[in-house]
Amino acid sequence: MLHQRVVSHHFAFDEGRQARLYRSPHRYVWPAELDLMGRLAGLALETRHADWSGAEFTADSRSHVSVYRSPSTP
Repeated sequence: MLHQRVVSHHFAFDEGRQARLYRSPHRYVWPAELDLMGRLAGLALETRHADWSGAEFTADSRSHVSVYRSPSTP
């Protein structure tokens, strides 16, 4: 069964170099899920890349950056 759950681990250091760990749970969302949620919210997919540098998104991409726009926005 696919649970689509991940936990992000973040470390913060105070002035004395004491580390504090913060965890935040997330659920992985597939690009198709985002597209559906966007359409339901009245948004249209403008572009999708594999990363923040603008690499091409393919079936082998391990991440994605998706940009949606409201049809009323020029």
